[in-house]
Amino acid sequence: MKQILQNNKTGRMIVADVPTPALQRGRVLVRTAASLISAGTERVAVDEGKKSLIEKARERPELVKQVIERAKTEGIIKTFNAVRSKLGSSTALGYSAAGIVLDVGDDVAEFRAGMRVACAGVGYASHAEVLSVPKNLCVRLPDEVSFEAGAFGTLGAIALQGVRLAEPTLGESVVVLGLGLLGQITVQLLKANGCRVFGIDLDRKKVELALELGADAAAISDGDVKRAVFDWSRGRGADAVLITAATPSNQPVELAGEISRLKGRVVAVGMVGMDVPRNLYFKRELSLTVSMSYGPGRYDPEYEDRGHDYPFAYVRWTENRNIEAFLDLIATGRVNVERLITHRFPVEEGERAYQLIGGEVQEPYLGVILRYDTERELERRIEIKRSAKVTSEKAVRVGLIGAGGYAQGMLLPHYKTAGVEFRAVTTASGLTAKDVAEKYGFNYCASSADEILDDGEVNLVIIATPHNLHAELARRALLKGKHVFVEKPLALNDEELEGVLNAAANSDRQLIVGFNRRFSPLARQAKDFFAGRHAPLSISYRVNAGRIPKSHWVQDAREGGGRIIGEVCHFVDLMQFLTSALTTSVYAESIESRNDEVIDEDNVFITLKFSDGSNGSIAYLAEGDKALSKERVEIFCEGKSFVLDDFRSAAMYRNGREENMRLRQQDKGQMDETRAVCAVVLEGKDAPIALEDLAATTRATFRIRESLRTGQAMSV
Repeated sequence: MKQILQNNKTGRMIVADVPTPALQRGRVLVRTAASLISAGTERVAVDEGKKSLIEKARERPELVKQVIERAKTEGIIKTFNAVRSKLGSSTALGYSAAGIVLDVGDDVAEFRAGMRVACAGVGYASHAEVLSVPKNLCVRLPDEVSFEAGAFGTLGAIALQGVRLAEPTLGESVVVLGLGLLGQITVQLLKANGCRVFGIDLDRKKVELALELGADAAAISDGDVKRAVFDWSRGRGADAVLITAATPSNQPVELAGEISRLKGRVVAVGMVGMDVPRNLYFKRELSLTVSMSYGPGRYDPEYEDRGHDYPFAYVRWTENRNIEAFLDLIATGRVNVERLITHRFPVEEGERAYQLIGGEVQEPYLGVILRYDTERELERRIEIKRSAKVTSEKAVRVGLIGAGGYAQGMLLPHYKTAGVEFRAVTTASGLTAKDVAEKYGFNYCASSADEILDDGEVNLVIIATPHNLHAELARRALLKGKHVFVEKPLALNDEELEGVLNAAANSDRQLIVGFNRRFSPLARQAKDFFAGRHAPLSISYRVNAGRIPKSHWVQDAREGGGRIIGEVCHFVDLMQFLTSALTTSVYAESIESRNDEVIDEDNVFITLKFSDGSNGSIAYLAEGDKALSKERVEIFCEGKSFVLDDFRSAAMYRNGREENMRLRQQDKGQMDETRAVCAVVLEGKDAPIALEDLAATTRATFRIRESLRTGQAMSV
């Protein structure tokens, strides 16, 4: 499909061929008919993208600091790969569109194929031929509203939320500062609400348009505008001022204060400078409110991503219901958006549209609509390079499913170094698949995992999707006769685990899970240090995990499974590697915090017993300082001790003496793990971790969560 993208490094806009998005739970798949370029917001994105790396670094010093800190802990090469991956990627533009429903995912009952809808959301309602949109960001399009008018839905909701925050009443005098798209819509909404409206802008034509669309008065923003507002308001000043301009200047906030009445209301809807002149606002006792985009639900993953609506009786106006109300106003003729459209482009000419709003084409514009051919046949996959004929089985031909940050920053660089052939990559959105395919030279990219599972040339499937997809994709790939490398965790529950283990047991292919720490050189050194022991080990493993917010997908029980299943599995596996024994029982206790931001299960002490009599403890703690190293392992046995610090250094103690080792950079074993995976495919070796080990590790994490819930020790 066609999609407009911006390269994060060069800022260049292109119309690219991208795989269509896959159907997902809670999502609506929409064939786009029209989308709106939000000139103010998207011009900012265009301008930001064109800045040099130095300019970007100056404006975002906090990101530079994060890069430096990461380089200190993970090494320059790993950090460089991660930054390069980010800069080499593309960003989808657009957030307001309308089209026809193609299909709906599980948990979607509100829509069905063939319905006309308006869509919203950055990263969802993009300028693309097919959209995958969460159900709460879709609204049915009234029959009286065209697709082009429906594409204004999101922008209309932004304006409507600003009006709601201003709390206008019938007959009040309200000023709108900035008469671009947002301002022109705001003028009409205020008139529909029974207000007297005064518009202000720097552009005379926009002032004239506002008068045509119903403003009672309007003026150019100059030295006389304050007098004009006070004359119009009968010398009282504005009851409310809505700032809908888009400028880094502080002038709109200052002017709003100067033209407001005593105890007036100011609402900032557009992106403007916010250095508030305290004395001015203090003397008039003005209230200043910053509008949060479309309305309640915005930026809440539970509402937007996971489809949990707010109760109608308690939250009357959500972002979804704001869009709905705005479309109703268009349907009844109370708001006219057709008059705001100045340009229309087919999506294939999207670059011309951005040249217009970027100033490369000197021509006045307001509403810029992109049109789409809804009958055009879409490609199932995008070919990147011609596939070479397979002449030998002695090659690792990779099919990658999922290509998030870890896959791009860690897995792919290592597999590239190992000399594998990159055959195919699929992601749910399609956009990331396109970027990764071009960067690493994959033959093709797609959005459906079936493309890879049905590809006879792929002999290694790498699964790096969200956790809830791991087990089923691994099971299907094994049944298709592929070797499988799946990132941890292997499964989120016992049923999923049994399914994938049965598939592996009945397959002549191998299942490998990304428990990389056992492959690290210092972990192997620790195991060798205790070789030939006759007594059990005692292991203390402290993890300074750092906080991940509740809203993160990893914390979602359905999608991520939580951090115990998602990350603690690493530490259980390393202990099993060191002891050469399976986990037999676990007991866990967590903190009890009264801080709503703290997740109790992310701060847990776990005791483990192993089949050889060894024991271990894991202190998994999310509330520590990030300056402390993340992982420290202390091992004791037969008068000897081994201390491993963050997979960068180690200390060995025996016979009253200390011996130290230090690596040039942190090595958690990913490269050696990659070599082991390739050896499985090329040489027919057994998987480096036995199925019973994978099963015991995964079950241990399930039982840890049960122990937290029941307060009892649990047998694995």
